[in-house]
Amino acid sequence: MPKKTGLARIINETSESLLGFLWQTDPIFMKILTSSSSLKDARKRIFDYLNNTENELENVISDKFYENIHVLEIENAKECIRVLKNIFRTKNEQIAEFSALNLLYRIAVNEITDMKRVNPAFLTEMLFLIKGVNCMSEIYEEVYTKVQDPERKVRSRMHKLDVFASGMETAFKRFKTGQDEEIVSMRRQMKKRILKFYRAGEDDWNKYKWHLSNVITSPEQLVSLVKLSQEEFEGVETAVKNHIPFQITPYYLSLFNPDGRSEHDRTVRAQVLPTVYYCRKIAWSRVKEIDMDFMGEKFTSPVPGITRRYPNIVILKPYDSCPQICVYCQRNWEIKNIERAVFSKDQNEKAVKWIKENPQITEVLITGGDPLTLGNTYLNELLESLAKIEHLERIRIGTRTLVTIPFRINERFLEILKKYHEPGKREICVVTHVESPLELTEDTIEAVTKIKQCGIGVYNQQVFTYYNSKRFETAFLRKMLKLCGIDPYYSFNTKGKDETKEFMVPIARIQQERREEARLLPGMVRTDEPVFNIPELGKSHLRAGQDHEIIMIMPDGRRVFRFYPWEMKISLSDDYIYTDVGIYDYLKRLEEDGEKVEEYKTIWYYF
Repeated sequence: MPKKTGLARIINETSESLLGFLWQTDPIFMKILTSSSSLKDARKRIFDYLNNTENELENVISDKFYENIHVLEIENAKECIRVLKNIFRTKNEQIAEFSALNLLYRIAVNEITDMKRVNPAFLTEMLFLIKGVNCMSEIYEEVYTKVQDPERKVRSRMHKLDVFASGMETAFKRFKTGQDEEIVSMRRQMKKRILKFYRAGEDDWNKYKWHLSNVITSPEQLVSLVKLSQEEFEGVETAVKNHIPFQITPYYLSLFNPDGRSEHDRTVRAQVLPTVYYCRKIAWSRVKEIDMDFMGEKFTSPVPGITRRYPNIVILKPYDSCPQICVYCQRNWEIKNIERAVFSKDQNEKAVKWIKENPQITEVLITGGDPLTLGNTYLNELLESLAKIEHLERIRIGTRTLVTIPFRINERFLEILKKYHEPGKREICVVTHVESPLELTEDTIEAVTKIKQCGIGVYNQQVFTYYNSKRFETAFLRKMLKLCGIDPYYSFNTKGKDETKEFMVPIARIQQERREEARLLPGMVRTDEPVFNIPELGKSHLRAGQDHEIIMIMPDGRRVFRFYPWEMKISLSDDYIYTDVGIYDYLKRLEEDGEKVEEYKTIWYYF
């Protein structure tokens, strides 16, 4: 086993060793804590120290040490100081009901002598913050030399850009799309196996209603068609026992590697195979009658079937099921299996009436549940009723059938889209949800092409989860989406729901992905916006630093964020406190899955 170095070494050190690194990085910080007479005294002296350091950074000519430090390292140091001051404020301690400074003080004055009681995740966060304050982030490996000669400057810049591009292309080779020969061959085998199991033929496969009629809902069906690990089987079994919605379309199952989970199908499997943890959390929430409406939709629903978080757009939910159920769905509290789904024409008519009576509404997103689970006749009626509303300028259709049953995009449906899409008056567009490049098969591309040929735009909303968060994985997905005719639209940070913890990624990782991976792509490809969806209020842009701040580091290393509402500059509204998943735990999980965590080393400096 090779000796771990760098970040891989740090996240595998003991708490005692990490504390030693922390004190060595900033002896002054340690001395202030050890020599303070009380926590109050320590707080005052630490703030004086941080303010003095910040002043030196702002006025570098006054200190010889900073003269040789690059301005980018100095800017990072100033950010770290801002975060440290934030987590050391008494007001934020009250909000978080924990004091990071108090824990450090108690360690420094030997009130805590058994370092096994201190989580290494907490000390790692503090270590990187202190390293940052001292301009020792080690973000930059190269030595910067300012080049004056124009020709050398051009050559130097071209070389750097070539390094960026080649590094990205090398990373892209790790991932496969649904068009790769290896995947196409595997899917043919799976398709034959599925058709044989159902005693069906090619004509059946190309009919979307056949897939709806043969949705897989039991572990017994699954194991007859694909190999499941013991863990996967137990998860599905637990879902069925606890009446937790679980279903996979035959088409989507053809994306599975028949011989068991692989590097390439891990994302598609994770989306639809509930784990034991997920099922137990849901079952426990039911017993305890815990409200699972994480987004607080009941507080933004003026009438049943309508959700409104913004001035001009509403969500219309005509149906509460999907052909296939995603484990991490934010509406898992109301999504049902197809056989238990509820469709109320009366409710939908009342919802449309509400839209008609509110002229401020100019846009409707029809979602749910997946509205394309419904038949063309009803969809035509629904779109017709909406199209009659003069103040509606845009109707979006949110559907995942492009990847779960692409055959749903049939000629009759396309005729309906064209009928109500009137350029200059009303736009119809389709918003889908592609999570993995494996989902971009020839069938999906054909469905997208048919929609685009009607003059209708297709957009993608990706949920950024653990399973697609590997280095350059989402960048590769964007590249392929655009080539297939789908415009990247939003990247959603995974919701903070307890039952979906296994999918969650630190906010710092989606920020890192945007700045270090997506930023290398052409602007026409990186058109999505990374966002955090605040319950009741809506999207907060994660690359807008003024919209959120870190207010605490918890004893287990998790960062606590305060999010400000999107309308913060125009209207008074409540903030939102969110405790993230820990960076340390995320990196440890990546390491266990064989990732080179050194490639993620800058993650600590995204706030």
